[in-house]
Amino acid sequence: MSTETTNALASPEELVGRLVESAAGAMEIVSIYAGEKLGWYSSLVNDGPATPVELAARTATNERYAREWLEQQATAGFLTFTQDASGVNRFAMPPGYEAVLHDRQSELFVAPLGRFLVSAVANAGSALAAYRSGGGVPWEAFGEDMRTAQSDFNRPFFTNSLVPGYLSQIAEVHDALSAPGARVAEIGPGGGWAAIAVATAYPEARVDAFDLDHASVALARHNVAEAGLGDRVTVHHRDAGDPAIAGEFDLVCAFECIHDLSDPVSVLGTMRRLAKPGAPVVVMDERVAEEFGAVGDLFERLFYGFSLGVCLLDGMSAPKSAATGTVMRPSTLRGYARDAGFADIEILPLEHDMFCFYRLVH
Repeated sequence: MSTETTNALASPEELVGRLVESAAGAMEIVSIYAGEKLGWYSSLVNDGPATPVELAARTATNERYAREWLEQQATAGFLTFTQDASGVNRFAMPPGYEAVLHDRQSELFVAPLGRFLVSAVANAGSALAAYRSGGGVPWEAFGEDMRTAQSDFNRPFFTNSLVPGYLSQIAEVHDALSAPGARVAEIGPGGGWAAIAVATAYPEARVDAFDLDHASVALARHNVAEAGLGDRVTVHHRDAGDPAIAGEFDLVCAFECIHDLSDPVSVLGTMRRLAKPGAPVVVMDERVAEEFGAVGDLFERLFYGFSLGVCLLDGMSAPKSAATGTVMRPSTLRGYARDAGFADIEILPLEHDMFCFYRLVH
């Protein structure tokens, strides 16, 4: 017997309102992309309030476009303005908003969403072709904006909270990382910020990170060198599913990448093989509901958007893909883990709005 469930909004008119609001929001995200890329936000933060003429001069951009952008930002509520006696408007960033729109160290920093959206839309034609054929769009096709957006979006959490708020709260992980000569293997390091955070917090730890994307490896190596950790963090340009990868590690981890992989079982198999007997194996991925059902919350809606625009496309760009997508439910990860030789997964009692932490049980 089937059960009919409706996820529809209350009325067609309400749906129209929702979509118009979504369109306005999408265009505002695109305007954030412009503000980032052209240095308009940076100038308002570093040089102070500006008229359109002043902002254009500071940033070597066109005054008419700068004026339109400033007015749009003020209309959206992102900037404030004052008007002098001659009718000239001077625009400013409200106190605290720089944490959201400019400060790459702040956990409130969401401006990279502009780069995410623009990169995804730029590949819309390729995405439609993939939807028809069952193919995909590889990560490298999304370009530098997508790669740096991913890195910059995760950086504040990895840098500020990953270790003190999460990893150090897992007793066996903290003990493993505190041991002299501790060795860590990380799968899919992206910009390298998690590896940097672990090595910074635990001076005895050495991290080996494995990533298949050449440009991501270059970015991570650059960030590791900038952090002065090149002697303890090594980023390898290797497929994490390669059965030739060897070593015995005190902690094996993968942060926000398993759902992207075309062959997650092979990679999880590598993680199991690399872990010393009894060593913790930890996966962090998107926090989603246990199963598909009623209208999703804001984050699940966002994750499905990421999946259609980026993650599922990337995962399906390889042949014989598992085709996971961003919305990887716990039961899906459990199935992958068991196929890789683990006994089970455990959802760790660590609360975060966007991320869920799993311990893979040997």
